Amino acid sequence: MYEKDGEKYFVVDSHMHFWDASPQNWVAGHENYAKGWIECFHAYQSLGPPETHWSIEHFQKYSEADLMKDVFDDGHVDVAVFQPTYLKEWYEEGFNTTERNGALAERHPGKFVVNTRFDPRDGDAGLAELEQNVARWGSTGVKLYTAEWKDSSRGWTLKDPEAYRFLARAQELPSRTSTCTRARPSGPWTRTRSTCPTSTTRRPTSPSSTSSSSTSGCPASRTSASWPPRSPTSTRGCRWSSAA
Repeated sequence: MYEKDGEKYFVVDSHMHFWDASPQNWVAGHENYAKGWIECFHAYQSLGPPETHWSIEHFQKYSEADLMKDVFDDGHVDVAVFQPTYLKEWYEEGFNTTERNGALAERHPGKFVVNTRFDPRDGDAGLAELEQNVARWGSTGVKLYTAEWKDSSRGWTLKDPEAYRFLARAQELPSRTSTCTRARPSGPWTRTRSTCPTSTTRRPTSPSSTSSSSTSGCPASRTSASWPPRSPTSTRGCRWSSAA
C-alpha cells in the first residue's frame, strides 16, 4: 500500500486498458480509423512532461512488463479494474477485449478486476457471450461503449429497446455495476483544430520522435484531403470522454 506522512492508502485504478492497436491488428480497409483512434490518444502525451512521452510504436502495443511496472510498481496501484473496448470493426482481434484482459489477470492473481461488456446489437448471441464472460472471468461489472461501430450501425443508445433486455440480464448476473462511455467521436473524425492538444504545434521531423510538438497523434490536425469524409451520423471534434 502507498504510504505518505504515516498514512496508508489502498489505491484502485477504476478504469484500466491493456490494448493492441499495432498495425498488425488493423482491419483491412479500416486502417485509417484504427490508426486515427490510437494516434489521437497518443497526442495527449503533449500535456505531460517530455520525459514521460512514448513513441507511437511503443504506445500502440505496450508490453505486459511495462504495464505491471508503470501501474503497480511506480504507480502504487493495489487493484486495477479492466474496462474492455472491443472496436472489432477496426481491430482484427479487438482493441482491448475481456479475453485479453482476463488472460493477463490470471497471470497476476489479485491485481485485477476483469469487467466485461455487451452490445445489444449482438442479440441472443450477445446475451450468451455476456453470461459466458461473467462465468469465465468472474466479471462483476460491464463497460458499455455506445459509440462503437458495427456493420452499417454507428452506435447505439441505452434507450434502445434491445438494451433493456441486456441491462435486465446484467442485473440478474453478478455484473451489477456499469461504466458507460459515450466517447465522441466514434469516427471518422472532423478536422476541428481547437479540440486536439497538439493541433497548433508542428509535426516532428522523425516519425519516432516523442517530442511534445508532435501533431501526428490527432486527426483533427489533418486536412480533409488526408482524412476520410465525415459520416452524417458522426459527432464533431477530436475529443473523447475521460476514458476510452
